[in-house]
Amino acid sequence: MKTYKVGIIGATGMVGQRFALLLADHSWFDVKVLAASSRSAGKPYTEAVGKKWAMKKPIPEKVANLIVKDATADIDEIAQSVDFVFCAVDMKKDEIRALEEAYAKAECPVISNNSANRFTPDVPMVIPELNNDHIKVIADQKKRLGTKRGFIAVKSNCSLQSYVPAIYPLDKKYGIESVLVCTYQAISGAGKTFETWPEMLDNVIPFIGGEEEKSEKEPLKIWGTVEDGEIKLASAPAFTAQCIRVPVSDGHMGAVFMRFKDGKKPSKEEILDTWKSFSGRAQELNLPSAPKQFLNYFTEDNLPQTKLQRDLEGGMAISIGRLREDTQYDYKFVCLSHNTLRGAAGGGVLLAELLCAEGYMD
Repeated sequence: MKTYKVGIIGATGMVGQRFALLLADHSWFDVKVLAASSRSAGKPYTEAVGKKWAMKKPIPEKVANLIVKDATADIDEIAQSVDFVFCAVDMKKDEIRALEEAYAKAECPVISNNSANRFTPDVPMVIPELNNDHIKVIADQKKRLGTKRGFIAVKSNCSLQSYVPAIYPLDKKYGIESVLVCTYQAISGAGKTFETWPEMLDNVIPFIGGEEEKSEKEPLKIWGTVEDGEIKLASAPAFTAQCIRVPVSDGHMGAVFMRFKDGKKPSKEEILDTWKSFSGRAQELNLPSAPKQFLNYFTEDNLPQTKLQRDLEGGMAISIGRLREDTQYDYKFVCLSHNTLRGAAGGGVLLAELLCAEGYMD
């Protein structure tokens, strides 16, 4: 595999910092450009981040002294310096849409962690193990944009990564009618640490703005189909969600209740076998960031635990436990993913690897 020159747009934020760490020693990707707001532009990355560095590991030496570019003013310069960019900016949605489209029209592919383009009909929103076939819509997006190389691809909301991967293969095999999920989401999902958000200590907040809508609607795009140059949303399964912020640094947990179609309820053993044997295109291609075992079931009643399992396979694997029958739904279980790795930057890197392996970056 060739080495690709990449940029990080929004490099000073928490997800941008995670991208910087993940890409510092990546075997396919070489970080050449860091960009952020005009406030950070012109400064070495270490100075631009300053006390905002929120990662446990130090700033990688490889990027520490890179001079930060202006994400909005230096688009053409950045586009000419790299093969593609990762985007994790903190801006208004309409501004993000305009920014990402500007990079794409400058013939620079964009791998976005942002929500702004998730429901643009010809922008694929991909979990590489599940709906990798959606990337074929990129050809139609390029026609709309008038580009040869430039396009936008996005990853889904971070909380979906905990429960959707467990539900998707069961639906494909047995058919699921409805899902109820309660998510318990870490503070890093809000770009915070306990130092910057001390009021979260010893506290639970039963509301995360916009999160429940994303949790109910985004799965239907993942389940959708590419038709007439667009991704058509699926009509089922029906999702309802409640999203809660909990005093945890990293790791989103979901409590899931699911009902199968037409009373066709598989056995517990069949569900466990489906999870154990499931793998996707990311594993088939042996992508660098892909977990070897995507879905991992723990038999102990008190597992998975956020602190113990969130870093499984570099934070890219999904942990599941407590599968049991329910009195109102057919089954219930809990699941866990690392929200800034699998759910954010790591999921973006894996998507970029998929697009490179499938020839979309050439």
